[in-house]
Amino acid sequence: MTELLQQLVDGFGRGGIYALIALGIAVIFGVMHLVNFAHGELITVSAYAAYGLFVAGLDWWIIAPAIVLVAGLTSVAIEFVAFRWVRGAPDFTMLMTSFGVHFLVQAAFVMYVSANFRQFPRPGWIFQTWKLGGISLEVFDLLVILLTLLTLGITYWVLQRTMFGMSLRAAAEDFDAARLMGIRSDRIIRGAFALSGLLAGVAAVFWLMRSGQAGPTAGLSPMLKGVLAALIGGLGSLTGAVMGGVILGLAEVLLISRLPESLVGLTDGIVFLLIALLFVFRPQGLVTVRRAERV
Repeated sequence: MTELLQQLVDGFGRGGIYALIALGIAVIFGVMHLVNFAHGELITVSAYAAYGLFVAGLDWWIIAPAIVLVAGLTSVAIEFVAFRWVRGAPDFTMLMTSFGVHFLVQAAFVMYVSANFRQFPRPGWIFQTWKLGGISLEVFDLLVILLTLLTLGITYWVLQRTMFGMSLRAAAEDFDAARLMGIRSDRIIRGAFALSGLLAGVAAVFWLMRSGQAGPTAGLSPMLKGVLAALIGGLGSLTGAVMGGVILGLAEVLLISRLPESLVGLTDGIVFLLIALLFVFRPQGLVTVRRAERV
């Protein structure tokens, strides 16, 4: 029982990071019907920014908020440079644009920085544990869970209680009707990318604290996890994105702990198989999203 509780905390910690990434992907999909495969580049850029700030002699207390800010600004910049020009294009064109940004950013870092990963120090306290009865809980996992819940709470408040949030939800429901009601498309799309970037930035802080490295493909793995989590929950559903992230994190941790050592390397493959089975019986994901067709 003690071991199971420890694994659940670890799973919720990992799932919280996935949930933040999936939530950012779901925000963009809700407004633009776009699965943004360039979302992981926000973490890649943030990783290099963190490395540069460490080289400059700064510590995590300054670097953590800088990562969030860099991710938010990068997301807005990507929208302005790439997605702004294909808003009215077919969904396939926007999807290809996201792939183009993804590969372009990777190639730029390979050509002008290095193909090798750069290491930077991780905070020492992430390896500390806190005793609760007979359970040894990692301080890092507890902090991830706490700050993830705080971030999700703030995001919920913004979406439910502010004019921007109401405009964003209206645009996700029916973009054309929202524009007829006076909502400015430029402002709401730019705001959606900013919100998505800030969520990716918070997730990047946790991810980089654990990985401690920057490289051209640093954001690939978290992006894939986020897309999977969003698919599990139901694309476009913010609640589903959070649920999908937590479920994916728990599934990974429980499989790693339960599989024989010789099969641990197959964890991702087994997770994909389970997700495929989910889509066989519920292709729309856990939460059904009702939306008007984008024109």
